[in-house]
Amino acid sequence: MKVGLITGDPGHPVLAAAAELLVRRGHEVAAVPPAGPVTGLADVYLLKARTPQALALAGELERRGAPVVNSAAATGLCQDRVRMADLARAAGLPFAATDAVGLLGELADPAYPFVVKSRHSRRHDLVARVDGPARLRELAERWPEEPVVTQPFVPGTGWDQKLWVVDGQVFAARRQSELATGTGKSGRAEDWEPSAGRAALALRVGEVFGLDVYGVDLLDGPAEPVIVDVNAFPGVRGRAGAPEALVALALRVGAERGRALAGLGPGPGRGAE
Repeated sequence: MKVGLITGDPGHPVLAAAAELLVRRGHEVAAVPPAGPVTGLADVYLLKARTPQALALAGELERRGAPVVNSAAATGLCQDRVRMADLARAAGLPFAATDAVGLLGELADPAYPFVVKSRHSRRHDLVARVDGPARLRELAERWPEEPVVTQPFVPGTGWDQKLWVVDGQVFAARRQSELATGTGKSGRAEDWEPSAGRAALALRVGEVFGLDVYGVDLLDGPAEPVIVDVNAFPGVRGRAGAPEALVALALRVGAERGRALAGLGPGPGRGAE
């Protein structure tokens, strides 16, 4: 089987580990630059990049009949925090109230403290706690043309709960929140076992968003956990078993495509290789 990795960083730890496992099992792995072009089709593509060029390439591959994990549409949805929040809340998920406010300089009479984020999720985007007018002016000067959203600040316990899902397997850790400390930097991370309810919530996110590889950021709210972000194909760094789960997913999706092309039906369910 041939597996394509759409990424600008094929050396990323989870991708490199998955690629090594695939090669050991006799499969072919090809790194695909996000800007393309692509000649010939792989049996399945893993979409790790989230740039506009990568999404356009993934969409073109899907139109040519190749399966892409995650799909271009699902990945693109997670780039827009307004669409993300609207979908989550419409599905009954406990997502933080998220308001589109245009530019920071246009924000009038906010309720402090609050969290401001870039509307369009990407690497090195804006995510900051705003405690008063001085901080708001500072950020507006630094990010004058950045479309943003606001969310209420949730004090929680001071820990970000990070849940990652790969093909239905839940991995987790927690870290001291950069927003709770007010330093702008994340604190130490540690292993963390989510409750059955939180794991089920993470799995429900995948169903709602149509994702197979994704991350869910949770905080402890006053009455229930609050989802503050969903990320398509995050790094899942340092989680034992994650590369193996990614390999199993790629092989299953690729095999399903092969059976479909041969007219043999869907075949076995999750976990088939």
